[in-house]
Amino acid sequence: LAALVCGFVMRLYAGLQDKDFLRQLHLVGLVAQFESLLSTYSEEIGMLEDMEVGISDLQKVMFKITEAKTDDLRELQPSVCGRRDHYTVEVPLPQVIFQTLPEEIKEGKLLRVFPVLFNVGINEQQTIAERFGDISLQERINQKNFEILEAYYKTVSEKVPLECLPCFQTQTDIKELLEMLGHNVVTKKRKNVEILWVAGTICRRLNGIRFTSCKSAKDRTSMSVTLEQCALLRDEHQLSKDFFVRALDCMRR
Repeated sequence: LAALVCGFVMRLYAGLQDKDFLRQLHLVGLVAQFESLLSTYSEEIGMLEDMEVGISDLQKVMFKITEAKTDDLRELQPSVCGRRDHYTVEVPLPQVIFQTLPEEIKEGKLLRVFPVLFNVGINEQQTIAERFGDISLQERINQKNFEILEAYYKTVSEKVPLECLPCFQTQTDIKELLEMLGHNVVTKKRKNVEILWVAGTICRRLNGIRFTSCKSAKDRTSMSVTLEQCALLRDEHQLSKDFFVRALDCMRR
Protein backbone atom coordinates (compact mmCIF):
# COMPACT_ATOMS: atom_id res chain seq x y z
CA LEU A 1 0.00 0.00 0.00
CA ALA A 2 2.84 2.41 0.87
CA ALA A 3 4.58 1.67 -2.44
CA LEU A 4 1.33 2.11 -4.37
CA VAL A 5 0.60 5.48 -2.74
CA CYS A 6 4.15 6.67 -3.45
CA GLY A 7 3.89 5.57 -7.10
CA PHE A 8 0.45 7.15 -7.52
CA VAL A 9 1.56 10.52 -6.11
CA MET A 10 4.71 10.59 -8.29
CA ARG A 11 2.69 9.72 -11.42
CA LEU A 12 0.03 12.31 -10.56
CA TYR A 13 2.57 15.12 -10.18
CA ALA A 14 4.29 14.05 -13.41
CA GLY A 15 0.99 14.16 -15.30
CA LEU A 16 -0.63 17.34 -13.93
CA GLN A 17 -0.19 19.14 -17.27
CA ASP A 18 -1.35 16.15 -19.29
CA LYS A 19 -5.11 16.51 -19.84
CA ASP A 20 -5.33 13.13 -21.61
CA PHE A 21 -3.71 11.34 -18.66
CA LEU A 22 -6.03 13.08 -16.16
CA ARG A 23 -9.00 12.07 -18.31
CA GLN A 24 -7.81 8.46 -18.36
CA LEU A 25 -7.30 8.63 -14.57
CA HIS A 26 -10.88 9.63 -13.74
CA LEU A 27 -12.65 7.71 -16.53
CA VAL A 28 -10.83 4.39 -16.10
CA GLY A 29 -8.11 4.42 -13.41
CA LEU A 30 -4.39 3.77 -13.08
CA VAL A 31 -2.64 0.49 -13.89
CA ALA A 32 0.05 -0.54 -11.37
CA GLN A 33 2.35 -3.32 -12.55
CA PHE A 34 4.37 -5.32 -10.04
CA GLU A 35 7.32 -7.21 -11.53
CA SER A 36 8.47 -10.11 -9.36
CA LEU A 37 11.66 -12.16 -9.82
CA LEU A 38 10.94 -14.83 -7.19
CA SER A 39 11.66 -18.49 -7.86
CA THR A 40 8.95 -21.15 -7.46
CA TYR A 41 11.17 -23.22 -5.20
CA SER A 42 11.44 -23.64 -1.42
CA GLU A 43 10.57 -20.62 0.78
CA GLU A 44 10.12 -18.22 -2.13
CA ILE A 45 6.93 -20.07 -3.16
CA GLY A 46 5.32 -18.87 0.08
CA MET A 47 6.53 -15.32 -0.56
CA LEU A 48 5.03 -15.38 -4.06
CA GLU A 49 1.71 -16.71 -2.73
CA ASP A 50 1.59 -13.88 -0.16
CA MET A 51 2.56 -11.32 -2.78
CA GLU A 52 -0.20 -12.47 -5.11
CA VAL A 53 -2.86 -11.92 -2.43
CA GLY A 54 -1.39 -8.61 -1.25
CA ILE A 55 -1.29 -7.17 -4.75
CA SER A 56 -4.75 -8.48 -5.62
CA ASP A 57 -6.09 -6.73 -2.49
CA LEU A 58 -4.90 -3.39 -3.89
CA GLN A 59 -7.97 -3.49 -6.15
CA LYS A 60 -9.85 -2.33 -3.05
CA VAL A 61 -7.79 0.87 -2.78
CA MET A 62 -9.35 4.10 -4.08
CA PHE A 63 -7.68 7.50 -4.38
CA LYS A 64 -9.34 10.84 -3.73
CA ILE A 65 -7.64 14.11 -4.63
CA THR A 66 -8.40 17.00 -2.27
CA GLU A 67 -7.44 20.66 -1.95
CA ALA A 68 -4.82 21.32 0.72
CA LYS A 69 -5.60 24.04 3.28
CA THR A 70 -2.10 25.52 2.88
CA ASP A 71 1.03 24.79 0.83
CA ASP A 72 2.87 23.58 3.94
CA LEU A 73 4.57 20.22 3.22
CA ARG A 74 2.82 18.61 6.19
CA GLU A 75 -0.54 19.50 4.64
CA LEU A 76 0.45 17.74 1.41
CA GLN A 77 1.04 14.31 2.96
CA PRO A 78 -1.34 11.57 1.72
CA SER A 79 -3.55 9.97 4.38
CA VAL A 80 -5.18 6.54 4.46
CA CYS A 81 -8.55 5.68 5.97
CA GLY A 82 -10.73 2.59 5.92
CA ARG A 83 -10.13 -1.13 6.45
CA ARG A 84 -8.55 -3.94 4.50
CA ASP A 85 -11.68 -4.54 2.41
CA HIS A 86 -11.81 -0.89 1.33
CA TYR A 87 -9.12 1.77 1.70
CA THR A 88 -9.44 5.38 0.59
CA VAL A 89 -6.22 7.37 0.16
CA GLU A 90 -6.60 11.15 0.20
CA VAL A 91 -3.97 13.01 -1.78
CA PRO A 92 -3.97 16.78 -1.03
CA LEU A 93 -2.68 19.10 -3.75
CA PRO A 94 -1.71 22.79 -3.45
CA GLN A 95 -4.65 25.11 -4.18
CA VAL A 96 -3.17 26.55 -7.40
CA ILE A 97 -2.63 23.06 -8.86
CA PHE A 98 -5.97 21.68 -7.60
CA GLN A 99 -7.91 24.37 -9.48
CA THR A 100 -6.47 23.19 -12.83
CA LEU A 101 -7.84 19.62 -12.47
CA PRO A 102 -10.89 18.26 -14.35
CA GLU A 103 -14.21 18.91 -12.58
CA GLU A 104 -14.80 15.20 -11.90
CA ILE A 105 -11.57 14.96 -9.90
CA LYS A 106 -12.18 18.28 -8.09
CA GLU A 107 -15.63 17.05 -7.07
CA GLY A 108 -14.02 14.12 -5.25
CA LYS A 109 -14.58 11.25 -7.70
CA LEU A 110 -12.83 8.14 -6.35
CA LEU A 111 -10.02 7.01 -8.65
CA ARG A 112 -9.48 3.29 -9.19
CA VAL A 113 -6.30 1.25 -9.37
CA PHE A 114 -5.74 -1.87 -11.49
CA PRO A 115 -2.86 -3.84 -9.92
CA VAL A 116 -1.22 -6.59 -11.97
CA LEU A 117 1.57 -9.00 -11.01
CA PHE A 118 3.92 -10.81 -13.38
CA ASN A 119 6.52 -13.22 -12.04
CA VAL A 120 9.49 -14.88 -13.74
CA GLY A 121 12.00 -16.69 -11.53
CA ILE A 122 15.53 -16.10 -12.83
CA ASN A 123 18.04 -17.49 -10.31
CA GLU A 124 19.61 -20.95 -9.93
CA GLN A 125 16.76 -22.07 -7.63
CA GLN A 126 14.35 -21.50 -10.52
CA THR A 127 16.51 -23.84 -12.63
CA ILE A 128 15.90 -26.54 -9.98
CA ALA A 129 12.16 -25.74 -9.90
CA GLU A 130 11.88 -26.08 -13.69
CA ARG A 131 13.79 -29.37 -13.82
CA PHE A 132 12.46 -31.16 -10.75
CA GLY A 133 9.71 -29.01 -9.21
CA ASP A 134 6.49 -27.24 -10.11
CA ILE A 135 6.07 -23.86 -11.82
CA SER A 136 2.27 -23.96 -12.08
CA LEU A 137 1.89 -21.10 -9.52
CA GLN A 138 3.93 -18.76 -11.74
CA GLU A 139 2.03 -19.85 -14.87
CA ARG A 140 -1.36 -19.29 -13.20
CA ILE A 141 -0.38 -15.83 -11.86
CA ASN A 142 0.92 -14.67 -15.24
CA GLN A 143 -2.13 -15.92 -17.13
CA LYS A 144 -4.61 -14.40 -14.67
CA ASN A 145 -2.88 -11.01 -14.62
CA PHE A 146 -2.52 -10.95 -18.39
CA GLU A 147 -6.33 -11.17 -18.54
CA ILE A 148 -6.65 -8.22 -16.09
CA LEU A 149 -4.21 -6.12 -18.16
CA GLU A 150 -6.02 -6.99 -21.39
CA ALA A 151 -9.39 -6.02 -19.85
CA TYR A 152 -7.89 -2.71 -18.65
CA TYR A 153 -6.63 -1.93 -22.16
CA LYS A 154 -10.05 -2.75 -23.61
CA THR A 155 -11.74 -0.32 -21.18
CA VAL A 156 -9.18 2.41 -21.92
CA SER A 157 -9.64 1.98 -25.68
CA GLU A 158 -13.42 2.37 -25.24
CA LYS A 159 -13.22 5.53 -23.10
CA VAL A 160 -10.05 7.36 -24.17
CA PRO A 161 -8.78 7.99 -27.75
CA LEU A 162 -5.75 5.71 -28.17
CA GLU A 163 -3.76 8.49 -29.87
CA CYS A 164 -3.77 10.22 -26.45
CA LEU A 165 -1.58 7.47 -24.97
CA PRO A 166 2.22 7.95 -24.96
CA CYS A 167 3.95 6.72 -28.11
CA PHE A 168 7.67 6.05 -27.79
CA GLN A 169 9.89 5.82 -30.83
CA THR A 170 10.19 2.50 -32.70
CA GLN A 171 7.64 0.78 -30.51
CA THR A 172 5.00 -1.72 -31.50
CA ASP A 173 1.27 -1.09 -31.29
CA ILE A 174 -0.18 -1.88 -27.80
CA LYS A 175 -2.59 -4.43 -29.28
CA GLU A 176 0.33 -6.30 -30.84
CA LEU A 177 2.28 -6.10 -27.57
CA LEU A 178 -0.70 -7.65 -25.75
CA GLU A 179 -0.81 -10.46 -28.32
CA MET A 180 2.93 -11.05 -27.74
CA LEU A 181 2.40 -11.11 -23.98
CA GLY A 182 -0.57 -13.50 -24.30
CA HIS A 183 1.57 -15.81 -26.44
CA ASN A 184 4.48 -15.71 -23.98
CA VAL A 185 2.43 -16.48 -20.86
CA VAL A 186 1.19 -19.76 -22.39
CA THR A 187 4.50 -20.75 -24.04
CA LYS A 188 6.51 -23.37 -22.15
CA LYS A 189 9.88 -21.66 -22.07
CA ARG A 190 12.40 -21.62 -19.24
CA LYS A 191 13.05 -18.29 -17.50
CA ASN A 192 11.01 -16.42 -20.09
CA VAL A 193 12.01 -12.83 -19.24
CA GLU A 194 10.23 -11.67 -22.41
CA ILE A 195 7.07 -11.70 -20.24
CA LEU A 196 8.55 -9.02 -17.97
CA TRP A 197 9.88 -6.90 -20.83
CA VAL A 198 6.63 -6.89 -22.79
CA ALA A 199 4.46 -6.33 -19.67
CA GLY A 200 6.69 -3.42 -18.62
CA THR A 201 6.46 -1.83 -22.07
CA ILE A 202 2.67 -2.16 -22.10
CA CYS A 203 2.44 -0.61 -18.64
CA ARG A 204 4.50 2.43 -19.69
CA ARG A 205 2.45 2.81 -22.87
CA LEU A 206 -0.71 2.83 -20.73
CA ASN A 207 0.56 5.65 -18.47
CA GLY A 208 0.99 3.15 -15.63
CA ILE A 209 3.35 2.85 -12.66
CA ARG A 210 5.82 -0.01 -12.16
CA PHE A 211 7.43 -1.78 -9.23
CA THR A 212 10.20 -4.40 -9.29
CA SER A 213 11.27 -6.75 -6.51
CA CYS A 214 12.73 -10.17 -5.74
CA LYS A 215 13.32 -11.76 -2.31
CA SER A 216 15.39 -8.97 -0.75
CA ALA A 217 15.20 -6.40 -3.61
CA LYS A 218 19.02 -6.38 -3.92
CA ASP A 219 20.80 -8.52 -6.51
CA ARG A 220 18.11 -9.70 -8.93
CA THR A 221 16.19 -6.44 -8.61
CA SER A 222 19.24 -4.24 -9.23
CA MET A 223 20.15 -6.27 -12.34
CA SER A 224 16.61 -5.83 -13.67
CA VAL A 225 16.32 -2.13 -12.81
CA THR A 226 19.68 -1.13 -14.31
CA LEU A 227 18.92 -3.03 -17.52
CA GLU A 228 15.54 -1.29 -17.76
CA GLN A 229 17.10 2.12 -17.12
CA CYS A 230 19.54 1.58 -19.98
CA ALA A 231 16.72 0.40 -22.26
CA LEU A 232 14.76 3.57 -21.44
CA LEU A 233 17.82 5.71 -22.18
CA ARG A 234 18.19 3.95 -25.54
CA ASP A 235 14.50 3.95 -26.52
CA GLU A 236 13.40 7.35 -25.22
CA HIS A 237 16.52 9.46 -24.73
CA GLN A 238 18.67 8.60 -27.77
CA LEU A 239 21.43 6.69 -25.96
CA SER A 240 23.61 5.27 -28.74
CA LYS A 241 23.64 1.46 -28.95
CA ASP A 242 27.44 1.66 -28.91
CA PHE A 243 27.34 2.98 -25.34
CA PHE A 244 24.62 0.65 -24.03
CA VAL A 245 26.90 -1.93 -22.37
CA ARG A 246 29.21 0.79 -21.02
CA ALA A 247 26.28 2.66 -19.42
CA LEU A 248 24.94 -0.62 -18.00
CA ASP A 249 28.30 -1.54 -16.45
CA CYS A 250 28.64 1.97 -15.01
CA MET A 251 25.19 1.80 -13.33
CA ARG A 252 25.85 -1.66 -11.95
CA ARG A 253 29.17 -0.62 -10.43
